[in-house]
Amino acid sequence: MKTCLSQLKRRTFLAALTTGVAGCALPGASTKDQEQRKRIKASDDAWKLAAKIVRNTKVPKFPKRHFSVSDFGAQAGGTFDNTQAFAAAIAKCHQSGGGRVTIPKGDFLTGPIHLLSNVNLHLDEGATLRFSTNPADYLPAVFTRWEGMELMGYSPLIYAYQQENIAVTGKGTLDGQADRDTWWPWKGGKWKGGKNWGKEGVPTQDKARAQLEKDVEANRPVHERVYADGSQLRPVFVQFYSCKNCLVEGITITRAPFWLLNPVLCENVTVRGVTFASMGPNSDGCDPESCKNVVIEKCFFDTGDDCIAIKSGRNAEGRRLNTPSENIVIRNCKMRNGHGGVVIGSEISGGARNIFAENCEMSSHDLERGLRFKTNSVRGGTIENVYFRNIDIGDVVTAIVVDFSYEEGDSGKFTPIVRNVEVRDLRCKNAQKIFNVMGYERSPIRNLHLINVQFDQAKEIGILKNMDGFIAENVTIHGKPFSI
Repeated sequence: MKTCLSQLKRRTFLAALTTGVAGCALPGASTKDQEQRKRIKASDDAWKLAAKIVRNTKVPKFPKRHFSVSDFGAQAGGTFDNTQAFAAAIAKCHQSGGGRVTIPKGDFLTGPIHLLSNVNLHLDEGATLRFSTNPADYLPAVFTRWEGMELMGYSPLIYAYQQENIAVTGKGTLDGQADRDTWWPWKGGKWKGGKNWGKEGVPTQDKARAQLEKDVEANRPVHERVYADGSQLRPVFVQFYSCKNCLVEGITITRAPFWLLNPVLCENVTVRGVTFASMGPNSDGCDPESCKNVVIEKCFFDTGDDCIAIKSGRNAEGRRLNTPSENIVIRNCKMRNGHGGVVIGSEISGGARNIFAENCEMSSHDLERGLRFKTNSVRGGTIENVYFRNIDIGDVVTAIVVDFSYEEGDSGKFTPIVRNVEVRDLRCKNAQKIFNVMGYERSPIRNLHLINVQFDQAKEIGILKNMDGFIAENVTIHGKPFSI
């Protein structure tokens, strides 16, 4: 391991840096006290807003009524189909004015579960819901969103549409039973380091995905975008769509066909103490999409894709709905494996603002990026007012990424904007690369501030390119001040 700054590919770093950085204030440089006080006040005001978001995010409350699924014919053992029994219990709870639908200890096989208003689906400790892997069980098609695009598709395994006061709680497990033989082969192709999820003789999602993108760009009505039977577009595990006052707490979610938890166009969402454990293709942990007032706290992530990815719709779809993800607080979470720890994008065409992450730990030899923004000129979107503090990164490939060249690259007409990002009190023990931060010349990354940031070990500094208003205060690499 090389330990001196001059050995960290300094020449390459400086060449990239000087082409695009304006207004750089580094340790030792003169800074007006007034400007520093202004930045401190802005940061303090931002975190006051975060505290207000937490206070104002409504957690659903339920009447003290209890409905055991056993009273509606549910049977443990893992072979009896409990779909109808669960539906009957949920319907009765809803019709009675709400309460708790309880799943006792045991293995329960089921198809999709559709939640209704004022229902808390509660899994007792030792309860496991094992979801069918037969795609036909997830028909008829429902109104859903897939990779940021609306369609009529397979029902999510747990689904709610336009409901209010809903929850999935308890100490039990949701098991999607996805593996190399079920669901995951639909991904096909090579993914993540050359991994091929395809299986001989099994069709993949490629054709349907490409056609859906065309439908979206052509503004084809959603009810005509039917991608269910035969499409191979894997269902989301848990999706709340256009719902208010949602809670997911305590449970474990594992072996997901696709994304694990995806609230869409929801308001007041609390995700607390959830374990996300799925290593399949596109196994994002928690993806709030075009949501307002979201708190994600005390969760553990061990995922095959991004741990947390904040989204707001893809391309024309995101621009049509024009609903950003906003007022999101992430705190006291732990991340292990994943493409990124805390991520904004890539389906971000509707934008994102007022995003806060604090007191989070992330580390793994397989953690590819710590803090990550990903977009391009096809997806566009404005990402602004993003604050990180007290972030502890152990092992990571690249610590901080702001990527305007994701997937399609600079090939569109919708120039992304990223501005007002503060990283405060971050420590990274070991990174292969510190920075991969690259805006466009026509759209530099504006006001990226690093304050009290420490990188103990790194093989290379990486790239900082096309930025405006970059500030580094008390930033060290290998114990030495970060300077140009």
